[in-house]
Amino acid sequence: MATFSSRFTSRRKRGAEAADLPPGQYVTSGFPVLSAGPTPQVPLDVWRLEVGGEQGVVQSWTWDEFRGLDAEKVTVDVHCVTRWSKFGTTWTGVPVEALLTDVELDGDFVVASSYGGYTTNLPLEDLLDGKAWVAFEYEGEPLDPEHGGPARLLVPHLYFWKSAKWLRGLRLQDEDEPGFWEQLGYHEYGDPWREQRYWGD
Repeated sequence: MATFSSRFTSRRKRGAEAADLPPGQYVTSGFPVLSAGPTPQVPLDVWRLEVGGEQGVVQSWTWDEFRGLDAEKVTVDVHCVTRWSKFGTTWTGVPVEALLTDVELDGDFVVASSYGGYTTNLPLEDLLDGKAWVAFEYEGEPLDPEHGGPARLLVPHLYFWKSAKWLRGLRLQDEDEPGFWEQLGYHEYGDPWREQRYWGD
């Protein structure tokens, strides 16, 4: 069963700012929590991030090794399929393309997997060219577990369910493979500007 935060405030955007709001969305100043189950508690001494393909794991990092990689601070808007949007969120993370340096990029799709069993699918091109990060800080602080800490995928140009929390691995493959929410009727791609919420949208 999905769980939500019990309190958050919202405000409507007008004028020029409304142009930054995808159709069907409203703006919140809070940060609602939506999860498909209990929040995994992942100790940093056992955390691993694995990247590979259909041939198996090609690269993996411990927490200390991951934190030793070059990171970026980015400020982006995020949009949830449940219709809230949050403007100007600031994250620190490692660009996904930097994690794929030693991976043979012969697949067109990626399955992101999480501690706790969650998965989601994305086209590889949506993780490259400065479009996606593995984020470990939010607003200058370590990422809270309820928001996906220790580290989560951040793909801000797609609905937020594509930004998998509690990230454990990225697997490149030739065939698209629906993830958790996609198998339950959510859209395969999830573009908020095209309102791709569910099958058939």
